[in-house]
Order: sequence, then structure tokens, then C-alpha cells
Amino acid sequence: MDEEKDIVLAELDNQELFELMQDDLYDGYADEIMEEVHEALGRGVTPYDILNQGLVAGMDIVGVDFRDGILFVPEVLMAAKAMKAGMSILRPLLVETGAPKLGTAIIGTVKGDIHDIGQNLVGMMWEGAGLEVHNIGTNNSVEDYLQAMETYNADILGMSALLTTTMPYMKVVIDTLKETGKRNDVIVLVGGAPLSSAFAEDIEADAYCEDATDAVEAAKKFLALRRGIS
Repeated sequence: MDEEKDIVLAELDNQELFELMQDDLYDGYADEIMEEVHEALGRGVTPYDILNQGLVAGMDIVGVDFRDGILFVPEVLMAAKAMKAGMSILRPLLVETGAPKLGTAIIGTVKGDIHDIGQNLVGMMWEGAGLEVHNIGTNNSVEDYLQAMETYNADILGMSALLTTTMPYMKVVIDTLKETGKRNDVIVLVGGAPLSSAFAEDIEADAYCEDATDAVEAAKKFLALRRGIS
């Protein structure tokens, strides 16, 4: 720890700075991440390169270790908090420069369900992967989802449920998307403890995501498929 305190950012080359950023993100050091982002910007590194080579690369490592049981939810939330600290500096600059983003996602828990820890974690991990994420919270009706899709021109719709009694509402949303001719406009990913791949297939979602890392992989996969086809 003392050695880390002795690191002088100005003495690091860009690659070493990115590696330090990845390490500090992994450890959830929000203040250090902000200092490192400012240092990189001061060198003329583009916001997009800082995002991808520093923050997204760091969150990729967090995601793998979360999947492998090396990190747990509290540690991932700390890493996500550090990611958000860096993004608070980069986001307006990325908008200014028109830097490409992975896509736009909305996420929210379905009507009748007020559980949000899982979907909050997915939202943070999606943002860490380079998505623009709009978390619309809990207890969302069909109208809430449709409005958010239109407002944010979403590529991905993420729905979560923790109660078996609220799971069927996901089908209500998807059926409404089909009825209104909007189903093909959006990738629908669903998750939550009582769900399964069979359930997702039954309601005609694009995929069931077992955890936040799975949700990141599914988002990347389906966005790549969509862009490959278009």
C-alpha cells in the first residue's frame, strides 16, 4: 500500500498509467481513478482511449473475477463506484467529441417488483462495458418501458424480476412490443433469481442473463450480431 502511495503519476508512461487505472478500479479507489483520468487528459490522451484502455479494460477484469467467484457483489459495487467517478469526468467530453459508444440500454424492474440490487449492478457493469445506460428504477409498467425506449432510442431493453409473481409481466411487455411493431427495434435481455433460459425462450426474450457478467457478454454479443446484419 505504501508503495502505491509513492507512485508519481507524471513519471508513468501512458501504458503504465492505464494499468494503474485498471488496478485502482479493481480495488474500488474512486479518488485515485479521478486523479489518473485528469492526468491522462492533461497529456492529451483522448477521452475514448481513457475509457477503453483504462476503465473498460479494468471492468472487464472485474467481470471475469466476479464470474469466477474471486470477487463478490460488494467489491464489484466498489469497482463500479470508481468507474462512475471516472465517467463523471469523461462523459461530457465523450459527448462533446462524438466518440462512438457500444450502444444505449435501458434497464428497470418490472411492475409489482421493487427489488433493484441486481439490476443496479447490471446497469453499472453495462456502463463499465461502454454502454450508455438509463436505469428507470423499479415497478415499471409497459408504458414506462415504451416511453424510455422512445426517449433514449434504446438498443437494449433490460428487465429484471425477483418475484415469481412478477415474472409474467415480462411477457406482457414483450407481447406489447410485438403488437406495436417495436419488438425488432430492441434487444430484450431478462434476468432475476427465479428466471431461466427456458422462461426467456418461452416469452420470446433474446436471452436470459444469469448474472451481471453474463449480461455484459449478452449485450456485446447481440449488439455485434445486429451490427453485422445491418
